Amino acid sequence: MSNILILNGAQPYPFAPGGLNATLAARAKDRLEAQGHAVRLTSVADGYDVEAEVENHRWADTVIMQFPVNWMGVPWSFKKYMDEVYTAGMDGRLTVGDGRTAEAPKANYGMGGVLTGTRYMISATFNAPREAFDDPAEPFFQGMSVDDLLRPVHLNARFFGMTSLPTFSAHDVMKNPEIQTDLARFDAHLDALFAEAENVAA
Repeated sequence: MSNILILNGAQPYPFAPGGLNATLAARAKDRLEAQGHAVRLTSVADGYDVEAEVENHRWADTVIMQFPVNWMGVPWSFKKYMDEVYTAGMDGRLTVGDGRTAEAPKANYGMGGVLTGTRYMISATFNAPREAFDDPAEPFFQGMSVDDLLRPVHLNARFFGMTSLPTFSAHDVMKNPEIQTDLARFDAHLDALFAEAENVAA
């Protein structure tokens, strides 16, 4: 069994209080603990201790980032968390500089991460419908995938040496929600990933 850190990066607003993201984060915690994993959950908007969060990342075998997509990225409070926690970890606990050396100052930028045994998973909720992605005929995203849009989040994780797991996304959650279907898909997504990981470990 493994150590799993869940980050609920939702920022409550009057029109979007963050209930679905809280539900998904709590659901993941309960489901994974029931399977025997050790789980820590941080709800970013409720506050956090920077040093404790650096150590949580060092403790974790897997980091699950749960957040609503706000203005094509993570909510401001989750970005603040990243700014504070990841900057603190630049002292060698999460990364050794930016990967470059005095001998090769132009090479290997971003390859100094020390969390090379850690995996991460993005779980994102969208107002945008699923059909807005992966379709060149759709004029806004122009064929982009969810992972294309969230590439900065992936690159942040790669900077620290983490390896990606398949992304989960729930769509149209404000105007045309299908919450029960999304929850069932989420359960299946987690089961497939963590059952696969346990089989590999065995």
